[in-house]
Amino acid sequence: MPRLRQAANFLAAALCLALFAPLSAHANISLLVEEPFGTFGGFNPTGHAAVYLDNVCADSPTRLRLCHTGEMGVVISRYHRVDGYDWVAIPLIPYLYAVEDIEDVPETATVTLEKELRDRYRRAHLLSLAPSKEDGSAPGGEWIQLIGSSYDRRIFGFQLLTTREQDEGIIARLNDSHNRGQFNLFYRNCADFARSILRSTFPGSIPRNSMADFWLTTPKHLARSVTKFGAKNPELKFHTFQIPQVPGSISRSRRVDGIAESLVRSKKYIVPLAFFSPTTAASLMAAYIGTGRFKMPKDAPLMAELQTPSQPVGIMIADDRIQLPVTPPPFVEAKMCSTVVPLLEAEGGGN
Repeated sequence: MPRLRQAANFLAAALCLALFAPLSAHANISLLVEEPFGTFGGFNPTGHAAVYLDNVCADSPTRLRLCHTGEMGVVISRYHRVDGYDWVAIPLIPYLYAVEDIEDVPETATVTLEKELRDRYRRAHLLSLAPSKEDGSAPGGEWIQLIGSSYDRRIFGFQLLTTREQDEGIIARLNDSHNRGQFNLFYRNCADFARSILRSTFPGSIPRNSMADFWLTTPKHLARSVTKFGAKNPELKFHTFQIPQVPGSISRSRRVDGIAESLVRSKKYIVPLAFFSPTTAASLMAAYIGTGRFKMPKDAPLMAELQTPSQPVGIMIADDRIQLPVTPPPFVEAKMCSTVVPLLEAEGGGN
């Protein structure tokens, strides 16, 4: 009987561990490549780059930690003028939609609604970064880039598995960094910041850029590099996704281009250049064809880390990983049709 009781206790303990221990030691890091929009996007077609970590969260916009159960991680990027900081971390849902809960995401958006949602979230969570003006109204400035990105543009994601140790390394490096503004459009831009995180996490993943981007770091160069790195390392479970721009009267974002690509594809630039300097035009064309071509994954499945809290949680096996079914916002659900979407992973904690 004692042996039987010991065996029963052992079995019960093992069952508890199986039920309540973490399902996996892995989480994910995603490069986010965001389409350009607005007047500046017309002049600079390279877009914006950010990093989404689904097991890294934040006690404040500038202090990181590992996520607790139920948290969805943060999006981190470099900004130009946000209270003097170099990088800022924002939870996923506010970053995309300027609301705290996925159930509050509007089906359509206008410029007025976008401003209202951003100001409401700013007053609740970002007054330290963007304090109100003397009359109580929202300040000007670039703080608006921190939240509500999906109202302005479509976003593409390039995802790789990470370990807890890698996530802790990212947290330590950024928390210990001198987080003061150092943005430079040419040499210390948002893509350079994303590259530094990716290269420190996966050495050799992002090679030096080529003539196709005039040796500058661009979001599309990062996407091309991560795609190649993922193909060479299948154990990292590389996959892509996209987050659609919220429907509405807000102008649609533009396609993401590299530097040489934008010149080659634009008749107003390439035709005069070919007339006045055929050699330069030919060099640009060769650089683009040789190292600059990369198609954004427009047929990628829609991101599904958009679960409503009321959705019953069930565990299923898909793509060799334990994942959760999700219910996305209505405008996303309408676009899904028969598309297979990546499901929320259980192990996860403007330019």
